Amino acid sequence: MSKSLNTLIATLMLVTATQALAASSVDLSVRGLITPSACDISVSNGGQFDLGKLAAKDLSPTTFTYLPKMSAQVTTTCEGATLIALEAKDNRAGSAHREDDGYLFGLGLINGTEKLGAMTTWLSVHNADGAAADSINSSDGGLTWTNGGSFKPLNNLVSFYKSGDNVPVPVQLLVSNLWIEPEIAPTNSLTLTNEVLIDGSLTLTVRYL
Repeated sequence: MSKSLNTLIATLMLVTATQALAASSVDLSVRGLITPSACDISVSNGGQFDLGKLAAKDLSPTTFTYLPKMSAQVTTTCEGATLIALEAKDNRAGSAHREDDGYLFGLGLINGTEKLGAMTTWLSVHNADGAAADSINSSDGGLTWTNGGSFKPLNNLVSFYKSGDNVPVPVQLLVSNLWIEPEIAPTNSLTLTNEVLIDGSLTLTVRYL
């Protein structure tokens, strides 16, 4: 066997051994921060929005029907000035009747599989520690921010700034108006021969930045 062939075989054996070693172990890193300030969030009406009874004949059979907008006051109180954002989780995920709109939260299913409708929700008119503030949102975990206070069910944070660059500022007491606008799907896609429950639900959570 030639010297060059021996060298090639030895090199291949070394590469194979190195690859096997690399595949047999891996390091993991766990990182995070513990914030000294905790924040509480509350809604003025206890988070309850009651539409009352609606007559099926008053709903459109061919297009979605907007229902009256409703609002409540959301108060976020922190132990000290804290960088925060709010996140909304759809507790009726997958039930929004217009799946192509990323801003819609579901109103639940009726008759097992029928999507009753959807709702949009957003924040406006903010007061941060006694001064007016504007809302911004992020779809990348807070790396970048754009103007707007609308919530999305997935990968969306809403935070607040006072002036200058659109970046969050620390707040201790934040008061905002929360708006809900429901809509009902076209009734030609629904079975409404019996009373059905409008069952929208979402969870607002404080996220620390």
